[in-house]
Amino acid sequence: MIGEGREPKKDNDLFYICGLIDYIARKTKNKRSYIVNQLGKKRLEKIYDLADVYHCDNIDQVSEEFIEDADIKNGSFDNVGECKYSIPSHWDIGKVYKRLIIRISEEEQKDRIDALMEAYNSFISLKIDDYNSSVYYENPEYIFQCYKENKML
Repeated sequence: MIGEGREPKKDNDLFYICGLIDYIARKTKNKRSYIVNQLGKKRLEKIYDLADVYHCDNIDQVSEEFIEDADIKNGSFDNVGECKYSIPSHWDIGKVYKRLIIRISEEEQKDRIDALMEAYNSFISLKIDDYNSSVYYENPEYIFQCYKENKML
């Protein structure tokens, strides 16, 4: 299909929103679940729908607009500062979440934003965001199975 690139457009839009969530979380030192819940379903749907537009803008500027709009406060969760190893980029982590969300959406027949909210509010989110562990670079299917079983396997 012309214009699709290596993956479907909506998968790339999901990748962008996940990268943005991580960027905002790092910038404000918050858990990803807090960011997702503060943004709320309506804003998340807007970001997802307009991801190709936001992607053209500076991510720092976009993040500031959503931080202000969603009244996101600074926290004390600093998984980047606590990392003793190579720190994955917000895009690296966005890719991990994108794959998980797609799998949840397909397996559970859920809307992508509902699946996103579930993924970030599940126990696996804190495991992915512990950069001193190996979870974020595990096989995507393993991460999904852990999510599904609600425990590390």
